[in-house]
Amino acid sequence: MDIEITEGIESALPIAIVPFAQQGGPVSISSVVSHDLGGSGYFRPMSEQSMPSRPTSPEAIQFGEWKSVGQNYIVIGQAVPAGGQYNVQFQLFDVNSGSQLLGYRMASTAQDLRRTAHHISDLIFEKLIGKKGVFSGRIAYITSSGQGASATHRLQVADADGFNPQTIATSSEPLMSPSWSPDGRRMAYVSFERKTAAIYVQTLATGQRVKVAEFPGINGAPSWSPDGSKLALTLSKDGSPDIYVLSLVNNSLRKITNSSAIDTEPTWSPDGGTIVFTSDRGGKPQLYRVSSQGGGEKRITFSGSYNARASFSPDGKNIAMVHGNGNDYRIAVMDVGSGAINVLTSGPTDESPSFAPNGDMILYASQRGSGGFLAAVSLDGKMQQKLVFDSNAVREPSWAP
Repeated sequence: MDIEITEGIESALPIAIVPFAQQGGPVSISSVVSHDLGGSGYFRPMSEQSMPSRPTSPEAIQFGEWKSVGQNYIVIGQAVPAGGQYNVQFQLFDVNSGSQLLGYRMASTAQDLRRTAHHISDLIFEKLIGKKGVFSGRIAYITSSGQGASATHRLQVADADGFNPQTIATSSEPLMSPSWSPDGRRMAYVSFERKTAAIYVQTLATGQRVKVAEFPGINGAPSWSPDGSKLALTLSKDGSPDIYVLSLVNNSLRKITNSSAIDTEPTWSPDGGTIVFTSDRGGKPQLYRVSSQGGGEKRITFSGSYNARASFSPDGKNIAMVHGNGNDYRIAVMDVGSGAINVLTSGPTDESPSFAPNGDMILYASQRGSGGFLAAVSLDGKMQQKLVFDSNAVREPSWAP
């Protein structure tokens, strides 16, 4: 996967990530850090070819030469083999003052060097931007290739930068609605592998999976409760699609909504007290909320002819959604307190928003022509990325907690 910045921060910070003093290893730590920070849109890393020197220790840094080439910050580091692992250290300096802002030592196995590099990126990002980084995170998504009898659908999990993709499930029939458990260890999803819809929960480390719902009709849109003990689901076993809550402890099922309309796409508030869902009970799809125990249903969106696929921010203060008018569908975010909606993307075929763990980025899917791709937008809409995969049909992204 390549990350293209389609709209960045005008004041992106110039930063030099000097190649680490590194003996061997499958990953260049400095290259990963530079890719992470550059891909965020908040930084403008200096190319290695333009660097006036390549210091690897504080005493070797000539701050004047870095100031003369317009750099605000410089990162140096080392990765030294020691007893079957690597001792990694890095330091972040302010070029103008010459002062050290950050410095860490950490141990890493060879296979974890990329993860260590992402951790370094997170630390630098938080120090300079004041927000937690998400470079160490993971994303899930669905890819499709072929058509008809030769179609192959895959549920995949990868690092936030697209590396280390792992296939969780493969089917000749559609896979849908991947949903992470709060601890990031399990995945719920919908599979049509038996020609009808069923919901599975799969343990990522072992591949072991359990079928938790295969009722007559629709079995869809699983969403984990914040404590990981329950799933909110869409089921039509009693007629029209309604929202249910399934206990994963004792398999008990509780009906949350009961209407003749289509109620679907449930998502839990971070405190577990509320479920927001999509319903067309008012004539067109809009977002409603209901107590997670059932009762007290209330419409919460009124702007636009279409509002669906809600995703709560981790702090519960915002809800991302697909906001539509006519045939134009964009990603928008609603302030839960005021109800004000801010449209973040340009459409016209944006879908499936998912908040990043830091609450500052929203991952979503879009289409251009016959191909699907993933993209990300900041909460204020100022920074936008396009995530380019080898597959030309990527959809339904979900950011790990």
